[in-house]
Amino acid sequence: MIRSGGFGTVFKVQHKLDDKMYAIKRVEYGDFSEEKKQRILREVKILLKLDSDFVVKYITSWPESNHLYIQMELCSQSLKTVIKDKAIVFGRQPEDPINVYEYFICCEIFTEILECVQFLHSSDPPVIHRDLKPDNILIEHNFMSSRFIKLCDFGLATDHDMPSMSHTAGAGTSAYMAPEVHQSRYTIKVDIYSLGVIAQHLLDLFNNICPTIGRPVLKFSKIIISGQSIDR
Repeated sequence: MIRSGGFGTVFKVQHKLDDKMYAIKRVEYGDFSEEKKQRILREVKILLKLDSDFVVKYITSWPESNHLYIQMELCSQSLKTVIKDKAIVFGRQPEDPINVYEYFICCEIFTEILECVQFLHSSDPPVIHRDLKPDNILIEHNFMSSRFIKLCDFGLATDHDMPSMSHTAGAGTSAYMAPEVHQSRYTIKVDIYSLGVIAQHLLDLFNNICPTIGRPVLKFSKIIISGQSIDR
């Protein structure tokens, strides 16, 4: 088992015919109402719609014994693992500030995450992920392109109805959830809020010193936003 959550369990499996490894998501829906079943099937529809290098690749899906199985490509690790291990990888103690090399690697990772979310929001109609967090950001080198970041777990994703802006209240993970999600009217901007929280974890914004100017990263960001000049 790779992971388990409120919308299913993901397993790492080997296909008997091609011997390749895949990720299989199993969602139980036997006792669900027809409305809830349609919500589960919506994840498959969105994966089909978003077929690209920005999203984990959908292979196939099938119902079996009151479960829906979704077969997808298997990625090597998640951003959650990278954040947890990156201090060791870059040869520093967790309490030490990041160095220039780690800082720019993190910026490159975050740039790719932004491109993935931009792809969702640029689709027609726009897709709101609603559960962006390090667990749902996968890393896998693609030899066919220069990209290595993909989004996954579209169990809470939905097409954005721009005229009404009406969506399910409280959808998502609380630590990454924008305040307006607790109401039923919100837009794609709730994903941007989640991105800000992810950036805090990736760059440790409250604790780290910006390696280019020797100041706390969060304070440096506020200076840039305010339009003030930077006094070195």
